[in-house]
Amino acid sequence: MDKTISIIVQILQILGALGIFIYGMKLMSEGIQNAAGDKLRNILKGMTKNKYLGIFTGFLVTALVQSSSATTVMVVSFVNAGLLTLVESMGVIMGANVGTTVTLWIIAILGKIEMQKVAIGLIGLSFPFIFSKTERTKFLAEFVLGFGILFIGLDFLKDSVPDIKSNPEVLSFVQNFTEIGIPYVSIILFVFIGTILTLVVQSSSAATAITLTLLIQQWIPFELACAMILGENIGTTVTANIAAAIGNIHAKRAARFHFLFNVIGVIWILIVFKPYTAAIESLLDSALFAQLASFVGKDNISIGLAIFHTTFNVLNVLILMSFTSYMAKLVVKMVPKQSNEDEEFHLKFIGTGILSTPALSLANAKKELEQFAKLIDKMANNTYSLFFEKLNDDSKMVAKIREREDLTDRLDLELTQYLAKVSEADISIETSKDIRGMLSISSDLERMGDIYYEMTKNYERLKRESVNLPENAKEELRDIMQLTMKAIKLMRQNLNEDKPRVPIKDIVDVEKAINKKRKMIFTNHFERLEKGIYAAKVGVLFIDFINRSERIGDHIMNVHEAILRKSDLYEDYDKV
Repeated sequence: MDKTISIIVQILQILGALGIFIYGMKLMSEGIQNAAGDKLRNILKGMTKNKYLGIFTGFLVTALVQSSSATTVMVVSFVNAGLLTLVESMGVIMGANVGTTVTLWIIAILGKIEMQKVAIGLIGLSFPFIFSKTERTKFLAEFVLGFGILFIGLDFLKDSVPDIKSNPEVLSFVQNFTEIGIPYVSIILFVFIGTILTLVVQSSSAATAITLTLLIQQWIPFELACAMILGENIGTTVTANIAAAIGNIHAKRAARFHFLFNVIGVIWILIVFKPYTAAIESLLDSALFAQLASFVGKDNISIGLAIFHTTFNVLNVLILMSFTSYMAKLVVKMVPKQSNEDEEFHLKFIGTGILSTPALSLANAKKELEQFAKLIDKMANNTYSLFFEKLNDDSKMVAKIREREDLTDRLDLELTQYLAKVSEADISIETSKDIRGMLSISSDLERMGDIYYEMTKNYERLKRESVNLPENAKEELRDIMQLTMKAIKLMRQNLNEDKPRVPIKDIVDVEKAINKKRKMIFTNHFERLEKGIYAAKVGVLFIDFINRSERIGDHIMNVHEAILRKSDLYEDYDKV
């Protein structure tokens, strides 16, 4: 009974130590992402240029945020949104695999130092800055604090693991599996154990720390620790696949590539596994490592594990990077197109959930707004076609506008919900302003969709009552609708621009042109009424089209003011 209680207590201590380690990793990751959120977004913008830059970007971002899962979920989100193609995402995912090896090097090298004393010092140094009014200082303090907590958790993890010789009954089943006589069975079994362990703790970094602890405590030999590392490479792909489950077909394909890439890597390394691990063990016993013994200490086997993890991932990238086009074709076959809906415009970013920090989540929302504006542009062109192009069946165009108006309502609702969730986190003042601006833009875009739909309903009324507008009135309506379409295109362009490059003069000029056109049309409208060119009922419908077109211009102006965080662009116009 006493032994049972002792075992339970020891298991709880291991779980508690693991919890401290994961919390430290989370705090460190979120701190650096919040501190450098905008810079990380700028890095991510450049990752579409070529495959090699993508690999470097994936490595750099993962090394910074200390989470390959965060990077790959981010990549899946961007593929889901159309910001990255499947092939472009592959480089980033491969780089993320290499970036995740940094964690093991940090643990393996710094673990030799008495990190608990250093960690407590780091916590003492950073803690006062947690209350800093300067947000970047606060987030950097969180990063340092998380770093300290991480190593305290690692020390606790090492101390809480009992000596296997003194307590052979504690998880002794693990040791039993190390001596299976059939070749490769124990290796494959520990690959599976590493996969399951990563699934359970939902962190490849935490799983790696556990593996390193088992190795240092001599529960498992070096060879089987390497096998567990391979399993953890497979297990870490599950997070991205979960994120992609509710994404579009492109996100699913990117997530499948991550899984396929890691599985293929594990398969080829298993073929040469024994000589490969034997070569690393020989390296550890070489004269080179003997010279480094004063630094790495007697547990230099952990350095060997870091070497295995890094060389495996680097070689896997070097071998498979030439086959990305073939792998792309394979994942397309694995996730085939089900229907035309997969390729059509629909919600793109929101479906994959919020990213690891608010600063990076806003990249999703920004791209969603760009897609929203694209939808409004389509509605503007549809409405223009309805009025001024000969259509075989205008009822189909009316139905399309109605469907798109329903979609604008859904976009606005889900964007609002999404941004509300982001705002619940610990966000900076700048992020809070960005969220308010995005909410305002979403509302204005949704209202533009409503206006175009209302214009469509009035068009149906004209048709139903067999009323035709005079040619000069039609030309005036054509002119103002073309101006609003020009303004929408300018708005779409500016949603993609950085603030300093947004042309205030062009924005105000097109708004002034719309207002001037409306004023001129009103003068002509009253003259037509006085001359009896059209009845009052027709005049009311005509002027409603004009007013609604002008209101679209007002909403476009509101969008630009939200982009630039200005309350009145006319004030800035005079300074241009």
